[in-house]
Amino acid sequence: MTGLWVLLAVLAAATVVGLLLRGRDGRVTRRKPAADLPAQVRDLIDPAAPVTLVQLSTTFCAPCRHARVVLSDLAAKTEGVEHRELDLTDLPEVASSLKVLRTPTTVAFAPDGAELLRVGGVPKRDVLAEALRPHLA
Repeated sequence: MTGLWVLLAVLAAATVVGLLLRGRDGRVTRRKPAADLPAQVRDLIDPAAPVTLVQLSTTFCAPCRHARVVLSDLAAKTEGVEHRELDLTDLPEVASSLKVLRTPTTVAFAPDGAELLRVGGVPKRDVLAEALRPHLA
């Protein structure tokens, strides 16, 4: 009987954790500008575009493919937005420097390298477009 209670407690805890993580997926957050931007990221920023969306991915990340489609479509349909992708599989120092804990993570950068906002998980197109609007004026 004790085993059944342990099983139920573990299932309840796993459900709560899963719901919390699901609620955070695709949420836009604002960050302070990075002091020292890694060269691999700095090279991706388009100085002519008001916003460069840098998608931080890994080789075997299934949600990264969906994020790529969403971000490419947003960049193609929004003037002043560029989309670039960086594979962090062999660049753990870049992930650590940017404090990336999961992939995909999308970071919006200004032309000077200042971080405008960040999205963990697959971004919601309309929410991201609305968050970028003040930076495109």
